[in-house]
Amino acid sequence: MLNTTTVTKLREMKLSMMAEAFQHQLKESSFQNLSFEERFGLIVDQEWSARKSNRLKDLIKKAGFDQPGACIENIDYFPDRKLDRELITKLSTCNYIREHHNILLLGATGCGKTYLACALGISAARNFFKVKYVRLQDLLTDLQIARAGNTFPKAMQ
Repeated sequence: MLNTTTVTKLREMKLSMMAEAFQHQLKESSFQNLSFEERFGLIVDQEWSARKSNRLKDLIKKAGFDQPGACIENIDYFPDRKLDRELITKLSTCNYIREHHNILLLGATGCGKTYLACALGISAARNFFKVKYVRLQDLLTDLQIARAGNTFPKAMQ
């Protein structure tokens, strides 16, 4: 009875993963050999991991990536693409964001600029930065509309 009440309270507090982990520990006899601190640590770890995972999924969804499956690990470094693996690896750490720098991707049509932009954006999301994927053409149109309506900050005029 006490365990059912505890699970109910955890769910009411929106700690559903902790509730599931607690129920799992009650069912599995192997957890009985662990100390309270170890068992509690495992429960907290499961809730923490679920929250981080949900936050990452939410950041990627809200960013509106054209290619949400893009990632730094899957970039092809063919010689004709002239991509600098060391530079891209450095960019994937997101230090340029912390240092308030920008990245411009230039190249011919079909060379992989969109994929690279999405991969870098997803890398930023993995570091829990808010990201917004916007094509230049759409950005310029939005800025033109905002300027006409005088709805953007003075710094952008």
